[in-house]
Amino acid sequence: MKPRWTALNGWIGGRLVDRAACRDDGGQCARAAPERKRGFVPGRTIALLWITASGVGCWLAGQTTSRAARASSSVLREVADIPLPGGASRFDYQSLDPSTGRLYISHMGDGHVVVFDVKSRRVVANLPGFPVVTGVLAVPQLGRVFASVTGNHQVAVIDEKTLRTVARIPDGRFPDGIAYDPINRKVFVSDEMGRADTAIDVRANRRVARIPMGGEVGNTQYDPTSHLIFANVQSRNDLVAIDPRTNRIAGRYRLSGGRSPHGLYIDAPHRLAFAACQNDARLLVIDMHSMRVTSVQPIGRDPDVLAFDPRLQRLYVACESGVVSVLDERNGALVKREDVMVAPEAHTVSVDPQTHLVYLPLQNVGGRPVLRIMAPALPEATGEGRHFNAALISRRYDRLRQGQLLHTSVGRGDFCAERRTRCALRSGRVPACG
Repeated sequence: MKPRWTALNGWIGGRLVDRAACRDDGGQCARAAPERKRGFVPGRTIALLWITASGVGCWLAGQTTSRAARASSSVLREVADIPLPGGASRFDYQSLDPSTGRLYISHMGDGHVVVFDVKSRRVVANLPGFPVVTGVLAVPQLGRVFASVTGNHQVAVIDEKTLRTVARIPDGRFPDGIAYDPINRKVFVSDEMGRADTAIDVRANRRVARIPMGGEVGNTQYDPTSHLIFANVQSRNDLVAIDPRTNRIAGRYRLSGGRSPHGLYIDAPHRLAFAACQNDARLLVIDMHSMRVTSVQPIGRDPDVLAFDPRLQRLYVACESGVVSVLDERNGALVKREDVMVAPEAHTVSVDPQTHLVYLPLQNVGGRPVLRIMAPALPEATGEGRHFNAALISRRYDRLRQGQLLHTSVGRGDFCAERRTRCALRSGRVPACG
C-alpha cells in the first residue's frame, strides 16, 4: 500500500519518483525530469486512476482488517483515558451511584475520594481528608457514601449532595470492603488485619457490633436473596455468613480449589458467588444453594476487585499484575473469555450496568493517574452478545425516534454508539467503529 501512495504523491514530469529522495538531493530529480506539455494523456491518466483506486482499496481493506483484528484480539476496547487529580499513587475500591451517574473512587495513596461524573466524563470533586482510604460504597437510598479511612481507623460518611463528611465512626485496624443491608439499615465493614467485621447502624452513625471472624477478612458482600452478609476469611479459605439481625455468624463454609480468597461478588438472581484467590490466581464459582465450589477458573495473577455486568452476564476480575480477566456467565457456569492486559497494578474495576462501560483507575500512565474507560467488544467480534445489541439499541431507539441525538455526552465512544445504533436500526447489524 505504501509504495503506491509514495508513487502517486511523487508523480513528477511524467515519471514516478520518491519525494523523500527529491528532498534529500535538493530537488535535483524534479529539475532533471523532462518537461512535458500539460494536457490529457489517456494511458497515463488510466494508470494514475488505477493506482489511486488500488491504493484506496488496499487502504480500506487494511482498515477493515485491522479493525477486525483489534476486535477479535480482545473482549475490551479502550474508549478514553481521563486525567485524574493527585499524584501517581495507588487507587482502591470504586462505587457507582447509577441514579446520579457519579463514580466514587478511593485514591488510597493520596488520601482523597475522587468524584467522577460518568455522563460528562469529568471530575466533579477531589475530596481530601481520607488518609489511606480503601473501601468506598455509595448507598443511593440514603444519599450517603461510606469510605474506609484506614489511616485513621475510621469509616467516614459523606453526604452525596453537599459532598461534606457528616460523620466519622471508629473502626478496627484495617477497615476495607463495605456492604449495606437495606432491611436492617446497617453497614458492614471488613477489618482485614483486625480479623473481624464491623456492623454500623446508619441511622445513628455508630458502631453496634464487632464480629470476630477467626482470620484475615477479605471483601464483604450483601446477598439480597438470603438477606445475609457474606465475607471471605482469606487466611482460613472460608466463606462466612453473618446474620445482620443478630450480628452473629450464621454459617461457615470451606472453599476448596484455591488459596486465600479475597475478592468476592454475589450474583443473587442466579444464586452464584465468585471468590478470587490471591495466592494461586484462581476464581472459585460457588453454588449458593449448596454452598459448595462447583468450578474453578484460572485468572490473572494476584486478583483483587471484582465487578459484574448483570445485563451482559459478564464478570471482570482486576489483578495487581495488570490483567483484567473477563468471564461470561452461561447456564450457571463461567466461560473464560480472555485475560486482557491493561496496565501495571490495574487491580480495581467497576462497570456501569446501563452503558456497559468499564472503569479502571490507573495510578501511573505517563507519570500521572488516569481513569481508563473501556467498552465490551462488539458482538461480531465476540460471537455472542445479542442481548448486548438489545441493551444498547432498545434504550437509544426511542431517543432517536424522538429526535434526541446522542451528542450530549463527551467522547468519541458516544459518537460511535450513535452511529452503531443508527446502522443497527437500518440493517439489524452493529457495525464496527475503530
